[in-house]
Amino acid sequence: MLRLAERYADKPANELPLLFQRILQNAIRDHYRRQRVRSLWTTLLSSLRSKDDDEDSDPLDTLEVQDGANRLGGPAEQTERSQVMAIIEQGLENLPRRQREAFLLRYWEELDVAETAQVMGCSEGSVKTHCSRAAHSLAAFLKSRGVSL
Repeated sequence: MLRLAERYADKPANELPLLFQRILQNAIRDHYRRQRVRSLWTTLLSSLRSKDDDEDSDPLDTLEVQDGANRLGGPAEQTERSQVMAIIEQGLENLPRRQREAFLLRYWEELDVAETAQVMGCSEGSVKTHCSRAAHSLAAFLKSRGVSL
């Protein structure tokens, strides 16, 4: 409820139930994701400890680092990723307002078609049309910039 009040106080009252529902769903998902990751790591780390280990030993000291273990990649991969993101943002800025709005609500905010239609104040068919046109325009823009999908 606090997130809704802090971030969306300026929104019309009829949009608040959908926004609250989305915030609540995301908070629940985040909680379970964090829970799953924590339990995974505690299970893995506890399995590394042998019965005769003392309490001060660190199980991570026993692990060997594998080549390519850095998930973020090197500077070249990070630079390439940031350049692609800049191109995608530019492509989104080039979309007409309604197409950009429909695309971001559907695929970034993960609203379904009915919720998106309600937020945008249009029919579900219009949302589908705007999303389809936005996706095609964005794909063509990315292809023209040399970004393969």
